[in-house]
Amino acid sequence: MIKPDLQKQINEAMKARSEVKVSTLKMLSSELHNAEIDNHGDLSEEQELSVVNKEVKKRKDAIEAYQKGGATEKADREKQELAILEEYLPEQMSDGDLQKIVDEAIMEINPQGMQDMGKVMGIVKAKAGPTADGGRIASLVKEKLQ
Repeated sequence: MIKPDLQKQINEAMKARSEVKVSTLKMLSSELHNAEIDNHGDLSEEQELSVVNKEVKKRKDAIEAYQKGGATEKADREKQELAILEEYLPEQMSDGDLQKIVDEAIMEINPQGMQDMGKVMGIVKAKAGPTADGGRIASLVKEKLQ
């Protein structure tokens, strides 16, 4: 669980005078609090990881946009925030293990083409859980189905 230790980590970052870490952790705390309000109660560990994953995706999208726009300082800030947020995610599954799960899902469903991509992805996401990014899953499934 992320939330119980978050305030302690914010305090440590404040003592270390790490402005980026403080603001990132406060933002994460706020997002988790908002998710609890939406959920009408405490979040499960899976729900907490989902919130962190959303924030990671936002940072990745922002980095890409800033780099395209030539705003390297802003992209660097987003990269720092991304690194902090990724500390809260479980270690990502290796490409080989993910490939194996994708192959198993394809064997299980026997898809007829790209129209069955969603079915395959659903099975892979269920088996991989939070250890595999949706973008990685999508690209592997797409590659296999084409």
